[in-house]
Amino acid sequence: MASFKRVFMRFFTKDQEGRYSVLTLEWWRTLFVVFCVFCWVGHWLEIPYCLFMSQFGIVAPDYAVWVEPIYTPYWVYGIGAVAMTLVIEPFREDVIAKRRTTRGAVLETFAYTVAVAAVLETVIGLIINQPDAAGEYPYWDNSQLPLNILGQGWLVNDLVIGVMAILYLWVFYPAIDAWLRSLRPWVANTVCVTLVALIVVAALFAYL
Repeated sequence: MASFKRVFMRFFTKDQEGRYSVLTLEWWRTLFVVFCVFCWVGHWLEIPYCLFMSQFGIVAPDYAVWVEPIYTPYWVYGIGAVAMTLVIEPFREDVIAKRRTTRGAVLETFAYTVAVAAVLETVIGLIINQPDAAGEYPYWDNSQLPLNILGQGWLVNDLVIGVMAILYLWVFYPAIDAWLRSLRPWVANTVCVTLVALIVVAALFAYL
C-alpha cells in the first residue's frame, strides 16, 4: 500500500529527474508533443520491423504499412507513448528511488514493460483475434512460432516493445521534456500547437 501511494504521488510532486506534476501546463504540453511525435515515429519504425518480420511469414503482403504514405499517423504508437508516460513512468521513478544503480533500475523497468506488453498482446489477441472455423486468424498468426503465448502473444515482439519502451522512458521522453522546458514558454507552446495542427492535417490527407 505504501509503495502504491509513493507511485501515485509521483503524479502530484516533482519526480526524481525534476519534471513536474500533472497539474502543470508543462507536463501536459510534453504529453501532447510526444503523442504527436510518436504517431509518426511509430509508423516509420514499423516499416523496417515489418521488413524483418516478413521473413517469418507473419506480415501480410497487403498490410497497410506497405502502401500508406509515411505521413499517415499511426495512433496506436502515440497512445502507447501516452500510456507509458501515465502508467510506467511513475513506476520508473519509484524504481530509481529504490535501486542502488542505474543499471538495476533500467533492468527492472525493462522487465515491467515486457510483462505488460506480453499480457496486453495476449489478452487483446484472445479477445479480437480468434481463428475461424478453417483455423485462419483474422489479424495475426503467432500460433506456430516458438516462444508464442497461448497462440496470440509472441515473446520476441514483447522484447522488442520492451527495448523501445526503455529507450522512450529513459532517453526520448526526458530529452523532449527537458528541451521543451529549455525554450521560452511561448516558443514551446507554439511547437506544441504546430505539431497538433500538423497531425490533424496529416490525418485529413490520410483518411479523406
